[in-house]
Amino acid sequence: MDLKRCRVAPLLLGLLFGLPAAANSPSPETEIEVDLDAIREFIGDMVTRHKFDARDLESVLRQARLRRDIIRAISRPAEAKPWHEYRPIFLTSKRIEGGRSFMQENADILQRATVSFGVPGEIITAIIGVETFYGRHKGRYPVIDSLSTLAFAYPPRARFFRSELEQYLLMTREQEMDPLKQTGSYAGAMGMPQFISSSFRRYAVDFDGDGKRDLWQNRHDVIGSVANYFKRHGWRTGEAIAQPVTVTGKAWRALLGRELKPHWSVAQLRAAGVEVPADIPADRLATLIELQGKDGPEYWLGWHNFYVITRYNHSKLYAMAVFQLSQAIASPTP
Repeated sequence: MDLKRCRVAPLLLGLLFGLPAAANSPSPETEIEVDLDAIREFIGDMVTRHKFDARDLESVLRQARLRRDIIRAISRPAEAKPWHEYRPIFLTSKRIEGGRSFMQENADILQRATVSFGVPGEIITAIIGVETFYGRHKGRYPVIDSLSTLAFAYPPRARFFRSELEQYLLMTREQEMDPLKQTGSYAGAMGMPQFISSSFRRYAVDFDGDGKRDLWQNRHDVIGSVANYFKRHGWRTGEAIAQPVTVTGKAWRALLGRELKPHWSVAQLRAAGVEVPADIPADRLATLIELQGKDGPEYWLGWHNFYVITRYNHSKLYAMAVFQLSQAIASPTP
């Protein structure tokens, strides 16, 4: 069905409900194309399926601001950089030392999470380090602005973000939060571990038994929730994450691809010219990864646990940054 579209000011969703326009009209550069039919459909669906009060929901959406800076941000993610530019963002002395301090300060919680979920403390710590620098940078965008903008004014991923807006409104109702006061990333990720709304509802845990799931301030819940996320996505305790390799010939090129899930056996990789250490079983599955290093390409095998890290962010660069940061945090200080 063709949807009606309207170019409207980012003050918005008030125009949908017939509110008066702002006294000063915005310049064309600040206008954003919005799918008004989708907004109407979304409100009706939330009322029908989740029993939201239409007036209350309209009141919330009227106060959402549609923001071009959010669209710009999601259009040029850091993961679009080559590895030699991406790696230095996260593998810094301050982030490594910050991770070591975080592990020392939260040693008991991390140990309990490792026992409960089987996920190493340095991996949990590295996730929080990459996401928010151990809670220092949790995001400044109102989540209602981020999700409304991407749900109704960013066609490439509108379906996904309408679902996340739905999950966010359900989450804030369940947690008795004000949906207008929560802040996060440009994509609506929240708290120290930057959970999106659907992940909060599925994987956040009350790890200290106080009856709440607080991913903003409570480190028990933050650490337990990250560990639970990895456990629920199939983390295998004690297994390797990634392995640097060398390649010879040309046959290995056919094994490169966008698939992050391991699907080539070590035997197949060896036959194609990938030099895998002899002690690794021939039937183990991996994905062959090429990264653009500063001095040329790097080649790695990503094992099952590497794939699990990509469930947090579907990027091989992200997963490699988490892996290498975790190694640096766990290594003895000089």
